[in-house]
Amino acid sequence: MKKAIVIGATGGTGVAVTQELINRGISTVAYGRSRHKLEQLAAALGSPSHLQLAVGDAFEPNEIIAASQEVDVMFHCANVPYNEMESRLLPLGESVMKAAEQLALKVVVIDGIYPYGRSQMNEVTEEHPKQPHTRKGKTRLAYEQMLFSSKWTRAQIMIVRLPDYYGPTANEASYLGSTLESIAKGKMAFFIGNMKTPREYIYLPDAAVMVVELANRENTYGQNWNIPGSGIIAGNDIVRIAQKAAGVTKPVVPLGKIGLSLIGLGVPVMREIVEMLYLTEEPLILSRQKYERNIGPVQATSFEEGIAVTIRQLLKKWIIFFVHL
Repeated sequence: MKKAIVIGATGGTGVAVTQELINRGISTVAYGRSRHKLEQLAAALGSPSHLQLAVGDAFEPNEIIAASQEVDVMFHCANVPYNEMESRLLPLGESVMKAAEQLALKVVVIDGIYPYGRSQMNEVTEEHPKQPHTRKGKTRLAYEQMLFSSKWTRAQIMIVRLPDYYGPTANEASYLGSTLESIAKGKMAFFIGNMKTPREYIYLPDAAVMVVELANRENTYGQNWNIPGSGIIAGNDIVRIAQKAAGVTKPVVPLGKIGLSLIGLGVPVMREIVEMLYLTEEPLILSRQKYERNIGPVQATSFEEGIAVTIRQLLKKWIIFFVHL
């Protein structure tokens, strides 16, 4: 990989992938809608000379093409709000693929576990039957089918699948992101779903290491790849670690179907989470076998370390924001 472009570079996964590329010395174009956010990203990374900023709309293939000159790998990290997934996810993916097809690029698409539906095995491999029973799962499956369509003859694509994630750059797209941010701020927090059932989470910097490693290989395209976390953990333990790191013990309230539905009356995105609550009761764990067999050991920061680092970084960000008010 000589030069990469990160579509959606200022989002949670986009920041992590951009940072990993920069750390490896790879020339990188950070592509996003907001000049201000892109400049903030560049400053946070130390304004490296091998980072370029490009402002554009990911729904416009020609704008992506203009920003992708001399690029050989495209990381598609852009996403759409939960409540717009059914109408906007496929057009977004098609826009990215049209640009990649014209330039004959390799494309790494960041996606989640929704197409698998309910787990039919202890650890879900890439060959697990895709039988989604939710609207979002069916939309994500249609998205995969579009990405791997035979109409794309010049672009090479892989899909990397992450479980729910957390980390300093995680945002509202992560169930856990808002919980940890509230704890860091010393506020009452909400936790989406069951706090007693252990679930899989991945630390975003770990995910970025493995995603970029896959992107660097020639024989990894044309496939799905699971990006597993460092194990499973219950919400109660997450909260304990986070509160210890933050030095606060404000209440953390679990949100189930009723709570999410009530909040969703004013916040449509929250209402859309209800149909995915099955994942908090019936956790889906990704198998690491394919990655370890073909690439090597997974990157796995412990929850104690990853959550503590996340809280410290969020605290630092909050203090800097407060000082500049």
